[in-house]
Amino acid sequence: MLRMPATKVYLAPGVTDMRAGIDRLSMTVQGHLALDPFSGHLFVFCNRKRDALKVLYWDRNGFCLWHKRLEKHRFCWPEHAAEVMNITAQQLGWLLDGLTISPRGAHPNLVYKSLI
Repeated sequence: MLRMPATKVYLAPGVTDMRAGIDRLSMTVQGHLALDPFSGHLFVFCNRKRDALKVLYWDRNGFCLWHKRLEKHRFCWPEHAAEVMNITAQQLGWLLDGLTISPRGAHPNLVYKSLI
């Protein structure tokens, strides 16, 4: 459902009060993160206990808020992120599956400028 390859995924640094709804989270995206909440990109927030995530995004004519709460385990949320992190949809999938956003043993992305 959330794996939309055409969108960017942004992790909000630090912790977020999970009582925050669409209005407060969209104001956080615009004010604190300095990003456009109407862009259609995914904005991911985590609580202090790291057992809940909220994902906010604009879908054509309204905001959507997706909430996942773990009953037993914790998310591998980046501890020392001071700024907004731009991650891939694949990394979001890893995060939702309980892995880190840069799992050990994963092949790194390669970027080439020319063939020769």
